Amino acid sequence: MCSSRTPDLVALSLPSTPLAERLEAVWAEGDAALPLDPNLPEAALARLLDELRPARLITSTGEAALRGGQLVDPGTAIVVLTSGTSGQPRGVELTHAALKAAAAAGASRLELSGEDRWLCCLPLHHIGGLQVLLRSRLVGSAPVIHDRFDSQAIARQEDANLISLVPTMLLRLLDAGVDLRRFKRVLLGGAAAGRGLVERAQAQGVTVVRTYGMTETCGGVVYDGVPLDGVRVSITAGDAIALGGPVLMRGYRNQPELTASVLRDGWLHTSDVGTIDADGRLQVLGRADEMIVTGGKKVAPQEVAAILAEHPDVEEVAVFGVADEEWGERVVAAVVPAARVHPTLEQLRAHVSRHIESFKAPREVITLDALPRLPSGKLDRAALLRFRNASRS
Repeated sequence: MCSSRTPDLVALSLPSTPLAERLEAVWAEGDAALPLDPNLPEAALARLLDELRPARLITSTGEAALRGGQLVDPGTAIVVLTSGTSGQPRGVELTHAALKAAAAAGASRLELSGEDRWLCCLPLHHIGGLQVLLRSRLVGSAPVIHDRFDSQAIARQEDANLISLVPTMLLRLLDAGVDLRRFKRVLLGGAAAGRGLVERAQAQGVTVVRTYGMTETCGGVVYDGVPLDGVRVSITAGDAIALGGPVLMRGYRNQPELTASVLRDGWLHTSDVGTIDADGRLQVLGRADEMIVTGGKKVAPQEVAAILAEHPDVEEVAVFGVADEEWGERVVAAVVPAARVHPTLEQLRAHVSRHIESFKAPREVITLDALPRLPSGKLDRAALLRFRNASRS
């Protein structure tokens, strides 16, 4: 998997099935890979190639040398783009050692063997899909790769007993009536999952493992609140979450100042906030830059969304803040109603106030047919704000 020579960076703009094959070939040659979404518009692809400076580009139509290619440091396996929830995506440099450490720790926690087989329906240009490939590689089992998410194709696939999903995928599978009990484990990550969604799956006999991590940690490294072996978790000033261990990235490609701002003294200082309970389990409350301060009090959107998701008339929900002259910020809930029943603001406020402090209850509700999401499955918060502003104009 490694080579002693200084590797080139090879961009791979391919669907998942051929990408998996070319990825192995790039590593066998001693180079590093830059997997890209094959559906990127030409302008976006050109911008990424200019920023990340690979030496070659491989697409479905062939291979081309690129001008201005820059080498990567020895030991680098891959450069993976972050999901880009805010600003431009960043190229995260991950080493072979870090990827192996994360895959081995995950396989150990899940007690995987060569008899287990993953169904991979996550794109391989994201870290979640890559980790499925790497865990399979580690135990010597070939994954079943789907080039796109399709509920009925998953329903028909019977020769796999493990699957990794983002919450939206799990919701779609449950709504489609797909029997997920045949999977020994359903790993759920990539975005916050409401307690109601997990409980709905568990009520059907599905074994769900909630994961927390990010591209910078080679994917999920905390399972059901418990760090994987070798992974360290700390809560720093302002309840910010810091992660340590052999799974950390080398840095952001061509962004040394940004790297230095988040990697300090062997810790990755995340933008997430959370707490560690008496049992040592991590509870993630959300991103620091998404915290709402209303009337001088902090509100974690993820906490409020989890409560709202338990309301019988709510199918999906997202919570965010907007400017308010009186309160500083106002809590807004974007709701996808269940069975065409539109819950009122009063009903939702009363529901929240029965479970947590009333100041956390939404002061505004907007109704949507579906929550806007990025390709990674994470909420598109910029689109949410646009929908909200359009509904008031």
